[in-house]
Amino acid sequence: MPDFLIRNASAILTGLPGDAARHAGPDIRVFDGRIAALGRLSPRPGEAQVDATDCVVYPAWVNSHHHLFQSLLKGDPLGIDSTLTPWLAAVPYRYRAAFDGELFRLAARIGLVELALSGCGTVADHNYLYAPGLDFDSSAILFDEAEKLGLRFILCRGGQTQSRQVEQDLPQALRPERLDDYLADIARLAARYHDPAPDAWRKLVVAPTTPLHAVRPDELRACAVEARRLGLRLHSHLSETVSYQDAALDLHKTTPIRFCAEQGWIGDDVSYAHLVKADAGEIALLGASRTGIAHCPQSNGRLGSGIAPVRALEDAGAQISIGVDGAASNEAADMIGETHAAWLMQRASAGQTTTAFCHGGIGEGAAAAAARVEDVVRWGTSGGADLFGLSDVGRLAEGKVADIAIYCLDHPRYFGLHDPAIGPVACGGQATLAALFVGGRPVVIGGTLIGVDLPALQRSAKAAVRTLRARALNPAQNQ
Repeated sequence: MPDFLIRNASAILTGLPGDAARHAGPDIRVFDGRIAALGRLSPRPGEAQVDATDCVVYPAWVNSHHHLFQSLLKGDPLGIDSTLTPWLAAVPYRYRAAFDGELFRLAARIGLVELALSGCGTVADHNYLYAPGLDFDSSAILFDEAEKLGLRFILCRGGQTQSRQVEQDLPQALRPERLDDYLADIARLAARYHDPAPDAWRKLVVAPTTPLHAVRPDELRACAVEARRLGLRLHSHLSETVSYQDAALDLHKTTPIRFCAEQGWIGDDVSYAHLVKADAGEIALLGASRTGIAHCPQSNGRLGSGIAPVRALEDAGAQISIGVDGAASNEAADMIGETHAAWLMQRASAGQTTTAFCHGGIGEGAAAAAARVEDVVRWGTSGGADLFGLSDVGRLAEGKVADIAIYCLDHPRYFGLHDPAIGPVACGGQATLAALFVGGRPVVIGGTLIGVDLPALQRSAKAAVRTLRARALNPAQNQ
């Protein structure tokens, strides 16, 4: 699409903090893939126009933590009512060896399509499907599928050098890697894909699957040293449940976050998914070091893990973003649903800890500032972008890249809404995605993802689920 003018938006949320969170608009000019101006603008001769009448404009979402291969593992009966550790055994570890290159590609495509249709323009995938002798390159598949759809993609290269008991009891078709091989692949991927620019389409992050279980402490330190030598950021899972606290104490006689800090795994170039269970001292440590969180509210709720102390973390100085996590523990890949849950859960969590006046508290008002919709939009856009060094992404401001989602609030769910700006997050549901532009390029127009046959994709998904379930019943064939 050539340069264009978005006209007559009902509301614009920018992804910026404070008073800059909203812009009166109602127009946005896009020139050469970037935002050239916001305000009341007149069309130029011959300029293409996008009608945003009765629509709300947001920055395209930045999903800061995902497992795309799980897009074919939604709602498995063996894991639907489980907490984290038994769920790991019942679903992702049980199926992991059943994936071949074709099924992995299909799963990635389904997840990326679903994310794009929710208005997501940048996806960070924490991929851990790697093993010695694996006959497909999962990293290359992920970058390729994102490029085909026109999305920015961040590969958080997972992996492990040792296995937990929950994995050792399962078929070992996917065995741990050697550290030297893991770091060699990091170097390969960095040379081939990583772009350090603030508007990059591709980035690489060093992301051993878990600090406590995936690698030894000396290997964790080595990963941090090599990442920083290559100019790469660090990411992993941490403190998702109380089991992390038990493991850190048992293995290292400390807490999870203090253990990671001792290995060089805190700082403004480090982020963790979840961080549900962090004590006051750990929150202070994360905040002082500007370490980041990929907050995954729906997955944490679905697995019974709890609600991350996002407001306390941000107040302490930590960087906040929002991630969908894998569809096997979420049953979706939808940033609207995720941000809606983030808003509600932060307010509910704050309300849960309030104390009545008669008991010495300050009443329900203590929860008033838990999270505004504007905060949630910021976390889900510029917050995620900043986590990965994409300072030109995730905000609607002059000079920034034109990653723009336009929502039409034409469903009865949004009828009667006094403040259209908050509609997609506060009302939830499925606002019609009138358009999604990434770098000024159209990805979705009129609710339709360009170049994607959704009925065919659905048929492929149904066949793939049958194949995966059959392979899971006969794990010996996956060795």
